[in-house]
Amino acid sequence: QVQLVESGGGLVQPGGSLTLSCAASGSGFSINIMAWYRQAPGKQRELVASISGADNTNYADSVKGRFTISRDNADSTVRLQMYRLEPEDTAVYYCKTVVQFRAQLITYSYWGQGTQVTVSS
Repeated sequence: QVQLVESGGGLVQPGGSLTLSCAASGSGFSINIMAWYRQAPGKQRELVASISGADNTNYADSVKGRFTISRDNADSTVRLQMYRLEPEDTAVYYCKTVVQFRAQLITYSYWGQGTQVTVSS
């Protein structure tokens, strides 16, 4: 089992910045992908950004140039740096990881509990 704990959400004014963190805990696994999703009220959950074990990154068109996803040196924590935030960025943000356990040939997905980001004046 892998547990993901998100932190860093809160209230920010339009044009402001916020950084989210997601820490993965457990043992016997290697991370293939870590990603951030978000879900606004009445909306479907959508992919925001992802980063692979080889540090390849992908971003939703709506956040390109404003958000940056990265991993720490130990590859156990993923961060989402958000800049020039807009009211439409308001959502619950979820961390997701795709991992592979030792001696297994298939992957598993795990989700964090979510953290609220509210962009408002």
